[in-house]
Amino acid sequence: MKKIKFFFPVLILLFIVIFASCEKEEAEVKINESEVLVQYLESAQSPLKKDFVNTDMPTIIGASEVKTLMATNRVYIIDIRSAADFALGHIANAKNVVFSDLLSHVKGLTMTNYDKVAIVCYTGQTAGFGASLLRLMGYDKVYSLKWGMCSWNSFFAGKWNTAIASGNAYASQMVKTDSPKGAKGELPVLSTGKSTGKDILEARIAALLVEGFTPASVTNATVFGNLGNYSILNYWTTAHYAIGHIPGAMQYTPKETIKLAPDLKTLPVGKTIAVYCYTGQTSAFLVAYLRLLGYDAKSILFGTNAMMYDTMVTNAMTIFKASEIMGYDYVLN
Repeated sequence: MKKIKFFFPVLILLFIVIFASCEKEEAEVKINESEVLVQYLESAQSPLKKDFVNTDMPTIIGASEVKTLMATNRVYIIDIRSAADFALGHIANAKNVVFSDLLSHVKGLTMTNYDKVAIVCYTGQTAGFGASLLRLMGYDKVYSLKWGMCSWNSFFAGKWNTAIASGNAYASQMVKTDSPKGAKGELPVLSTGKSTGKDILEARIAALLVEGFTPASVTNATVFGNLGNYSILNYWTTAHYAIGHIPGAMQYTPKETIKLAPDLKTLPVGKTIAVYCYTGQTSAFLVAYLRLLGYDAKSILFGTNAMMYDTMVTNAMTIFKASEIMGYDYVLN
């Protein structure tokens, strides 16, 4: 009888422990990491103390400003192109850094020594992706070089010149029909195992730096080759959207709609989102943010400069042209 009396409380205690453990696991499962992260990034508690995506983004610096700041050593230049291409020519005093090492490299800088930090790539698109990640981590002096090395000297301008040479390839396929956003759903599921916005952010930034820009980008040929494979996000004003856009593209207004409260949850979770802007530079910034939250987002390379160039010229949209190439000196060592 004594054994039974002793055994019964033990069973109750065991049940309580198991039940509490299950409750804890269930609570952990219920944490929506993506929602915690976006709430953090939209708040004054974020590393930048503000909602970067809907205030400052994109942070882009022109070649002429970089050149001016170089005269007083007030700009730090990070070139993320391949070592081989860097050796063929680069901006004087630029540091060649592997994309995955961007954050660790910037952490080692004495930021008070510089007014701005310029991230440099070939066309301004990979740099935009990287600059967005660094900005979201709180590095408010980081910018991407507009048009990349293509704007520095004609020797490097091949990629943009090639892009606009066939810039009207999809002009005839653009439409003016509105495509409504989807109904609000859920945010993507993240599984970093972290519970605070700060910790989730750091884990996601680390992952995206390792992934790089390649899985975050797509060509216009791939998208137009099978439009049904993508949910297409047009990141323009409503006025420009009305001029003509990719069939099926949903319009999201810069600095207004990519927020948790208005329209963020209208983006699909189970489908690849192809994001485009005028040049592929702003969309690279936005895609960095969307991928951070767990969306399968990809930036359409070169934007509509490589789709409907003449229409953009007519409507005074942002275009790459010969006057964007500054003809500045470069070095080989």
